[in-house]
Amino acid sequence: MAIFLRRALSFRNVLLLRSSAIVGRELFQCNSEAPQRILSHSALEFVKESRRGFAKGRNKSKDDSAADTIEVLPNMGPTIKANTTSQMEAAITALSAELSKLRTGRASPGMLDHIIVETGGVKLPLSQIAVVSVLDSKTLSINPFDPNALQKLETAIVESALGLNPKVDGDRLIAAIPPLTKEHVQAVCKVVTKSCEDGRLSIRRARQKAMDTIKKLYSRYPKDDLKRLEKEVEELTKKFVKTAEDLCKAKEKEISAG
Repeated sequence: MAIFLRRALSFRNVLLLRSSAIVGRELFQCNSEAPQRILSHSALEFVKESRRGFAKGRNKSKDDSAADTIEVLPNMGPTIKANTTSQMEAAITALSAELSKLRTGRASPGMLDHIIVETGGVKLPLSQIAVVSVLDSKTLSINPFDPNALQKLETAIVESALGLNPKVDGDRLIAAIPPLTKEHVQAVCKVVTKSCEDGRLSIRRARQKAMDTIKKLYSRYPKDDLKRLEKEVEELTKKFVKTAEDLCKAKEKEISAG
């Protein structure tokens, strides 16, 4: 009798387990949506703080990468020196042109370059309408490209401040260079001194422009590099000032030698 009851109970338990499994599977199929998880208030706050921390970290990494970026500045030294040298060379060229206009006791083709000749209703430098050459240390030859301009050339030379009195020689003019008087030598030497000072001022203006440009760079470039650049500009200034003074001394010597 006891054995019979145990077998009956075991069979009943098996049937109950199968029934529960079938019912569970049917319920799962009916409710196919994923179960929703409900977070507590403290969990929500934790998620918010985590997101803020992540955003701050990302912004901080961007700031760090921006701070790590190094700006590469161009080397302005060669440009500044090149511009300064060009301006100083232009000052020397202008000074040489002024000195060549001054009459000395020796014949020089350049001494007539500044004379303006009016021909055909147009005013042109003498060098553009005639060729000037040196016959000897005291004589110039002026050969016009157009023989019809010979008279205009003669008038322009006589009216200049050189004190020359050219003579017509066929299709050309011959200009003898008269000896310089003491008064004329003194007057011309004063002009040389004035021209020399003008040349020095032009050179110093170029220096000042360079220095002003360098000063504007002090907020961005290393001071040692800029100090070195200033020193190089000073050396350029001394070099060109000496060149100008040497040109003027040579001109004064030429004038005095007569």
